[in-house]
Amino acid sequence: MTGVRTATLVVVLVASALLAALELMLQPLYVGAWPAPVGTVIALMSMPWLVRTAAGTFPSVLAAGSPIIVWVVVVLVLGSGSDVLLPATWQSLLLALAALGAGLYALRGVVMAQGRSTGAGSAHG
Repeated sequence: MTGVRTATLVVVLVASALLAALELMLQPLYVGAWPAPVGTVIALMSMPWLVRTAAGTFPSVLAAGSPIIVWVVVVLVLGSGSDVLLPATWQSLLLALAALGAGLYALRGVVMAQGRSTGAGSAHG
């Protein structure tokens, strides 16, 4: 059973890396003269799902936060190469804030749920 859980976590982490690359590529899109940061929309929808899926696979904060870590590493590596996929624009900042915000908010929910399930933080008088 542990092998299946490990494989599931690996799939979640690969999905996080691929989604980070896709979001970087779609972020600078324009519809006519208007910017359409599609990467931000994808990040807002996918990051909480990745964090919750990782947390459901292994009940640890590190496992739950691992998709966020993988996303940041991929964005930093791909965004700072010779082909700059992460230009210094408001769209890039929006992508980073949205993805990290959504991921950290989901991670907070996971941590709080784990605390409730273990009884931590309850007041005993």
